Amino acid sequence: MCFVCGRENPVGLHLHFYEDPEAHQIVVPLNIPEQYQGYPGVVHGGILATILDETTGRAINVGRDDEQFWVTAKFEIRYRRPTPTETPLKAVGWVVSLRSRTAEVAGEIRLPDGTVTAEATAVVVCPSGETLKAWEEERKYWR
Repeated sequence: MCFVCGRENPVGLHLHFYEDPEAHQIVVPLNIPEQYQGYPGVVHGGILATILDETTGRAINVGRDDEQFWVTAKFEIRYRRPTPTETPLKAVGWVVSLRSRTAEVAGEIRLPDGTVTAEATAVVVCPSGETLKAWEEERKYWR
């Protein structure tokens, strides 16, 4: 039921995440429908933040066999220009630095010509073992 990736969420974005192992990035092709607009023809900033939060957080698992759920502890976004609805876009996320239980990650939303419309940085943390155990049932739906 995740709003971003959940296949069972009737109002969700239903995004698909792909690894680009050569670039060490998560890549998300997307086309945001007009029902997620803030102003006519422009994607709501909260939707862009949500997409970048999920994309950057997933970047820590690129190329890893032991993928884990991590959660956002800090998130900053900069809106560089309006992001149009009903337009092919791409979200990308990558790791800036990785430690044992925390990571700094970053990401962007790009237009077809590569122009960046929004960019974000975040700090993600690995939750406690008890929390991870409670989330284990979600693993089969997550990837």
